[in-house]
This record gives sequence, structure tokens and C-alpha cells, in this order.
Amino acid sequence: MKKNKKNLLEGTISVTSMGAGYVSVDEIDEDIYIPPQFLNTAFNKDIVEVAMFPKVEGEKVSGEVMGIISRNKIKFVGTVKKEKNDSFVFITTDDHKIHVPIFIPTTDDNIKNNMKVLVEIIKWDNPRKNPIGKIIRIIGKKGDNDTEMESIVIEKGFEIEFPEGIEKEAIKIKEKSKSICKDDKNRRDFRDVLTFTIDPVDAKDFDDAISFKRISDDLFEIGVHIADVSYWVREKSSIDKEAKKRGFSIYLVDRTIPMLPEILSNDVCSLNPNEDKLTFSAVFTISKGGEVKNTWFGRTIINSDKRFTYEEAQEIIDGKNGPYAEEIREIMAITRNIRKKRVEAGSLEFSYDEVQVEIDKKGKPINIYTKKGIESQKLIEELMVLANREVALYIGGKKSKGLCIYRIHENPDKDSLDNLFSFLKKLGYNIRLSGNAVSSKELNELLLDLKDKDEEFLVKTLVIRSLPKAIYSIKNKGHFAMALPHYAHFTSPIRRYADLLNHRSLQAKLDNIPPSSEDRDLYKEVAGKLSQIEVDLESAERTSLSLKQTEYMLGKIGETRSGIISGVTQWGIYVQDIKSKSEGMIRLRSMKDDFYTFDKENFAIIGSRTKKKYSLGQRVKIKIIGGDIERRTIDYSFV
Repeated sequence: MKKNKKNLLEGTISVTSMGAGYVSVDEIDEDIYIPPQFLNTAFNKDIVEVAMFPKVEGEKVSGEVMGIISRNKIKFVGTVKKEKNDSFVFITTDDHKIHVPIFIPTTDDNIKNNMKVLVEIIKWDNPRKNPIGKIIRIIGKKGDNDTEMESIVIEKGFEIEFPEGIEKEAIKIKEKSKSICKDDKNRRDFRDVLTFTIDPVDAKDFDDAISFKRISDDLFEIGVHIADVSYWVREKSSIDKEAKKRGFSIYLVDRTIPMLPEILSNDVCSLNPNEDKLTFSAVFTISKGGEVKNTWFGRTIINSDKRFTYEEAQEIIDGKNGPYAEEIREIMAITRNIRKKRVEAGSLEFSYDEVQVEIDKKGKPINIYTKKGIESQKLIEELMVLANREVALYIGGKKSKGLCIYRIHENPDKDSLDNLFSFLKKLGYNIRLSGNAVSSKELNELLLDLKDKDEEFLVKTLVIRSLPKAIYSIKNKGHFAMALPHYAHFTSPIRRYADLLNHRSLQAKLDNIPPSSEDRDLYKEVAGKLSQIEVDLESAERTSLSLKQTEYMLGKIGETRSGIISGVTQWGIYVQDIKSKSEGMIRLRSMKDDFYTFDKENFAIIGSRTKKKYSLGQRVKIKIIGGDIERRTIDYSFV
């Protein structure tokens, strides 16, 4: 029977991997449960019309999808399933929330079984039949490393290769740069001032350089010089439009998908040593105690004297002799004082071990381990934070009418904090809300207390998940985690489009050009889109790591390792391997030594006979027993 439109509710559906759905609507607080047989033709994140079933006392609100208002996406990456003599194929999607294979009527002999492809759905109006689609790209053979990595990126809607016209435009810029970089009298010249870069050992593009000059025993000039991408990538050019569409560079385990063509990101714009380079700079007159006395912004030209890796700079900080050792140690002392003030103000100390993946020539992971952050990284981080903070304040301060894309991080809400503190209490950490809020200072005390403990990585991950996500906005709301009233991204225009726009805004402010209403509309739109793009790129980056962790651990079946219990549910216990941070599950049904029950209140599993208890944060010995690469799951058992 056709429902009256007035009886239908509109909302976004979330589909589980089991094929059921939940629809969030404005009219009621509770999500509407959609049983699998009543999903009809809805996909995950579609906007749908729902008819509610009559309420049954004691049961969840449920209903049926009656129509699709708009599709979240119609392009999916999947694997070809084809019988030898069939003139058609089915595509099983990589997205396990797509609960039905896609039918492709094809006679193309190039479409082979077990190929990875990108498919577009062209029709699905009958839930009793498969969706009909067409193959729009062959990616490669399933299981091949390049195929799998490209599949991750393409599935999230990102492009890998640049259009031919974009590459040609980049080549023209390269030719132009040969004469321009030799001399530019309109720029402040730093080529005779000590300047260097400090970056990861495998870095190929260098956004930022540091200059240093002693003014007196207690006063120094420190310049933060950022690649002047906005000079080369002009507004509304083809490259600018492509960069805006991409939004960011993507960093997978084994490769980078750049925002700009490599001829720009690794050459023209990159602050390579011993080359004249155009930069946009924030130059600080600063005391030994870290107090900023004066700030200057403007376009500059530099010539980096040396490229340091983090490790090389750290050796100098630790006392080893080397080039510019005295200057690096002086800067380190200054940035320690800046950092101390920032932490005392409540800036959260989120730095923790980074997961490192070593791969062979075929992309197979041969080692996964965690790497501790070092002080040379903090030196650079502190100067970048300083530049970002001061640029945001200058462009969009109280007395300014400048246009800025802020990096905002709102205060956490009470419900999220209550859930977090319930977890932490079971681990022995007590934090209480004063009213409906918690200060960043209080959270920082917790983070500092975790240093070098087994559960440090786990608890910091839980804290991050409980906080709102930082986003981009032209409305300034401050940055909770940084404990800063003004913050923006300025220091990485090679890999983030927001920084490129803020370079343009800074120049407009320096030139006393007020933003137009069209500028405000553009920046508002771009800020919203960048926040959405960032969610997808972070998902792609996590997926690439998860894939390699799964591959690595499945090559270690039978091995015993140390882990931390990272989650407890009624169906099993999640354990995170301490060395590789690979998370897997021990299913309750596989634990044969006792009958275990789930203690929801205490986040624990307890044996009925032995009273043996497994609880959140507990260190355990585990054995790797299996897993599923496609679903990126790992199975453990207790030793």
C-alpha cells in the first residue's frame, strides 16, 4: 500500500555489515531500526524516506525504507566474480556495508575473474533483483599491492593521476621558475641568513625552512619560511581547481598521492637545499625564554644552507658536533620554553609512538614497529604552531576584517566525556567533571601521567575519539586541544589547500584589500568541503595501515606476542599487539576453558567457574591464529 507522504520521515541511513540499517531523523531521539528485509534499495549513508512500524512495548523503534531521496555514492570498487562461459559478471564491493553484488551485463573479454574494478550503478529500483552497473575502470589484479593501494584511494573518491593538461601547466611553471627565482627585488632577501630544513628521512617535498640570527645574548630572529605556493598556483588556474578538488595530499603506507603535480611539490615549490626559493614568511623577534617581541609577515626569498633529517638534528641536540650545532641547540632551548608555556596553558600533549611499516619491493610488509617521537620533531612542531597561531591572529583578530580559514576544535560534550571517564575509571584513572565541562589542563594531567605506560597508546586513542574532530571554518571558535583562541593552517601549502587559501588571505591583508562577499562565500564553501574530504582521506590512510598490519600478522600465525586489551564486548575481547599496534579479536566462543560472561558495567569478561577476569587495559599474552585480509581482521587466542 502506498503511504501518504505525511506519514514518512526523512533521514540518513547507516547500514551495518550484517545488512541491517539505522535511520537518524530529526523528529524522534531514537534511531529507527530497519531490518535487512526492509532496506529495499537503500545503501549506506543514503538519504531515505522511512515509514515507522507501530511501536511495540519494550522493543526498539523500527520501520521500512519507502524511497531513496538521494544516493550518497554510486561508484564502488569491487572484485569481479565471473564463471568461464558467462557473458555477464557480478561485482562484490570492497565496502562490506553494500549488502548485494552488482550485476554487470558485459561481453568484454578484458574483464577477468578476480580483477579489481571501479563500477558505477546505473539502475536499482527492485530490491528483489541485483543493482545493475557498468565498469568504468579496471584497476588490476586482486591481491597485487599496487592494485590494493589504488583501490583504497579510488574507493574513497580520490583521483591518483593528474589530467594531462595539469601536468603540461606544471611544466610551464617549471620553465618560468628558472628566471624568476634568480632575483626578486620585491621580496625580503634571506639568502645570506642561516637557513635550513628539518624533515623526515624519506621526505621528498619540503614545505618549511627555519632561519636563525642572533641579535643579542637574549634576543634572536627566527624566521619560519613556507613555500610560496600561492605565487606559482594562481587563483582559478587549472592547477588551482585541481588542488581545490583534491584538498590534501594523501599519505598511504607505501606512497603519497600529492595534491600538486610532483614537478611543483618536489621541485619548484619544495625548499630544496642550495637553491633560491620563493617563500612566504613569518619572522619573529623572540627572547631566550620564548617570548615573542615582534612579528613580521611577508614574501621572501631564501636559499637553504642544509637539509637535516630529524635524526641528524637530534644527534646535534644530544651533544654531537655538526654543522650549525650551536644554532640548533639555541633554537631547541627557545622552543622548549615556548612549548612549556603552551602546555601550562592547557595544550594537550598528544604525541605518542608512530606506527612504522617496512615493506619489500613487492609491497609486502616485513616489519611493523612503533617509533618514539624525538625532540627535533617538537622543535619544528613548535615553530609551526607559533606561525599558524600568529597568522590566524593577524588575519582574523578582533580588530581585523580579514578572511581566514580557521582550524577549529570545539570543546567536548558532556556525554562523550562521561563515556570516556567511565572507561578511564576502570583503568584506575579518576577525572571528574567540574559542572558540564573539563578543561584541557585536566586532560593534560592525564596524558602526562600516561607517559611510557603500556596503556599509553590505548588511552590516548580513547581520548582522541571522545573529542570532537577538528574542522575548517571561516567562523573562529578557538582550538580546545591547542588551548588557543586563534589557530589556522598556514605552514603546509604543498599538501593542504586550506594553507594555500590562507596565504592568499594574508597577502590581501598585507595589501589592505578587504575580502568581497564572493570571497567569503568561496572560503565558507571550501572550508566545509575540506572538512568532509579530510574524513575520507584519513579513512584511506587508516585502511592502508590496517591492510598491511593484517598481512603482516597473518604471516606470523602461531607466534606468541604481548598485547593490551583494547575493548570488551559480549561476543569477544579486542586485543592490541603492543609492538605493531595491530588490533585483533579473541572470540568468546573460542574460549573453551570456562563459560565466560560479559560484565558490561566493568568492561570485563569473567569466567563462571574459575572467576578468571579479562578487563580493559590488561596486559596479556596472545597467539596469532588467523584472520581475513579482505575484511582486515585478525584472530588471536590467549596463551
